[in-house]
Amino acid sequence: MDNNLLLKQDDTNKWEYKNIELGSISSVDFINPMTVLVFYQNFNTVILLDNQLNETRKINLSEIDSPQVANKVGLAAQNKFWVYTETPTQISLFDYTKSINLSIGLPLMESVLYTQTDFNYFYWIDENYNWYKMDFFGKTQLIANIPLFDTIQIVDENHIIYQKNKSIYCLDNKTKTGVELKNVEKSFDSFYYKDQILSIFTDQQIKKYKIKLP
Repeated sequence: MDNNLLLKQDDTNKWEYKNIELGSISSVDFINPMTVLVFYQNFNTVILLDNQLNETRKINLSEIDSPQVANKVGLAAQNKFWVYTETPTQISLFDYTKSINLSIGLPLMESVLYTQTDFNYFYWIDENYNWYKMDFFGKTQLIANIPLFDTIQIVDENHIIYQKNKSIYCLDNKTKTGVELKNVEKSFDSFYYKDQILSIFTDQQIKKYKIKLP
């Protein structure tokens, strides 16, 4: 992904999506390969694409029945996506087939440092480094208090991978222990872990390491 351009390719095909009208892409959620969510925060707009990056829906969250000014969005199950707003600090679910937005749970009391979503849960880490999750019904659970971090990825309810002071660590929530991942690139722009592969993105290349979490 470039600032304005989303690319996808396989061995034989290449697809791209660009929306000049909306400008820079804020985030992309591709956990469902058949429905890709592209968020343009500057225009408070969500674009849904099919698996060949054809636009299927355009949703301006300022123009729905209960307008929201979103800070983060992410795909959820059952034709919905999560919406997080900072004013007020609220989590909601938007049904894009019915154009209905439903606030769930109580407003968050602490400032939020990081958010992440999957089909069933909205995760966040607050300013006290408390890690929470919220389900479809607004039920909130404190998962753990975690170490300070510079960047982070929630792998699942039992593992997080985080970077601090140019080192990458894995925290096992069951044992409450953190382990530094040795022999990986120390200088990078970002990282991503999936299916036992840690991808390190530098300004020149992508380095991949096979890592089995405890």
